[in-house]
Amino acid sequence: MATPAAAPAAENPYGLMQALQDGGIIAWTTFVILVIMSIGTFYILFTKLMQQQKIISQGNKVRASFWNSPNLSEAATKLEAKSAYRSIVDDALLAQDQHGKLTDPVDQHDWMGNSLARSQGAIGARLGEGLAFLATVGSTAPFIGLFGTVIGIYRALIKIGASGQASIDAVAGPVGEALIMTALGLVVAVPAVLAYNWLIRRNKSIMEDLAAFTNDIHGYIMSNGAVKPRLGGPAPKGGAQTRSAAAPTPRGSEPLRPGQTATGAQATSTTADRV
Repeated sequence: MATPAAAPAAENPYGLMQALQDGGIIAWTTFVILVIMSIGTFYILFTKLMQQQKIISQGNKVRASFWNSPNLSEAATKLEAKSAYRSIVDDALLAQDQHGKLTDPVDQHDWMGNSLARSQGAIGARLGEGLAFLATVGSTAPFIGLFGTVIGIYRALIKIGASGQASIDAVAGPVGEALIMTALGLVVAVPAVLAYNWLIRRNKSIMEDLAAFTNDIHGYIMSNGAVKPRLGGPAPKGGAQTRSAAAPTPRGSEPLRPGQTATGAQATSTTADRV
């Protein structure tokens, strides 16, 4: 005897699309805003990662071959045309050339320092572009989702009150459906917060490297090429400087030798010595 075919499972009357249809224009607007926020978050994340990686790669090239060049003009040709490090070198060369054209004398050290600081600040501003959007998404997306939930619950309660049914199955479904918006808000906010913190940390590391490079450029120009960062070679054992490279010892701080006073003069013989 053939068994009867199983009855098709009942379809779930609740879900995201049903919540959007029941929520009307407010629910759709909230959903579209969250989608735009999510797309913008991942777009900024990937574009900033590529921008940061480009600067990091350029920094590796600087450490490898930049300081082996005889002058800055030739060294600049080893860098990419529109890179951050090339921008600093070009601004330094421009500031060096413009200093000689000033009619009112300005100390070259201050002029060069201000020019390099301005160039470094411009790079930092470019690295920070878009991060305000991530911070905004991370702080507002949960509340936007909560707003959609509140509107959804409000509509559900109005519908339940109009129908006159207050059973658990009539209340739980529409209210649970409205909570989908809160979940969407959290799904959008969490990646934005993580991306913001990660990019900020990478920007800080990049700016530290750029600051060190800027300081090296400043010292190189002020010394007419005599001061360069140390290239290669093992560091002194224990990280300390040798006596020849260390600063001179202040007078009076060196240890006393036998027969010598603290002022460095030879001590006079005592009565016991003469006996």
